[in-house]
Amino acid sequence: MVNSPENPRQSQRQELDLTSFSAAGGEPVEWLISDAPVPYPDAVAIMEARVAAIAAGEAPELVWLLEHPPLYTSGTSGKQSDLLDARFPIFASGRGGQLTYHGPGQRVAYVMLDLKRRRPDVRAYVASLEELILRTLAAFNIRGERREDRVGVWVRRPDKGADHEDKIAAIGVRLKRWVSFHGIAINVEPELSHFAGIVPCGVVDPRYGVTSLVDLGQLVTMADVDIALRRTFEELFGPTRALLPEAVA
Repeated sequence: MVNSPENPRQSQRQELDLTSFSAAGGEPVEWLISDAPVPYPDAVAIMEARVAAIAAGEAPELVWLLEHPPLYTSGTSGKQSDLLDARFPIFASGRGGQLTYHGPGQRVAYVMLDLKRRRPDVRAYVASLEELILRTLAAFNIRGERREDRVGVWVRRPDKGADHEDKIAAIGVRLKRWVSFHGIAINVEPELSHFAGIVPCGVVDPRYGVTSLVDLGQLVTMADVDIALRRTFEELFGPTRALLPEAVA
């Protein structure tokens, strides 16, 4: 589930208290799952409005699970040269990171939390999102690992060759008035060939590719992943309360 102890980045994460983002006495985090794919501009507009309301104390925190139609997004470090084949729409994003793909079969979790109330520590928050992914993958017997020189969560692929690894999940966050948004994306069963239109997250080394839970032989559904995500989220961030899909509109 984690890297070997000699990995320096792992040692840094061990120094952080990854369970310190629970907010004692606060409302449960609202937990929303959208069944139909959500267009990216619509999702961003909804997130922006909700983040403003959370910052103003007018709305509870929210985790929003969804899928997008096939598209590419470019983070604040994105480079035009990393777009190899514009087969899908590309959207500029205010999140951190470079180019990534979103599409059906990928579980996107947009996490909107008030870090000023919980813990105003961006480094620890990102580490906790990584831990959320690692524990979720572990529920399906997948050992995800962090890497010092590459963002996201990776799995070793000795079947592909020595030192080969594939990315299974991405992280990109943004803060406004200490309220987080954007979040994580876990590859459950996306069309992996769609990643070929970009240099994912700027990683060009041919030893490093992209994979998914199903590609690794885990025949799980999106609902299975959602259950594991929610259980793990509550371990790290505290209780949640389920919403009906129309509640986010």
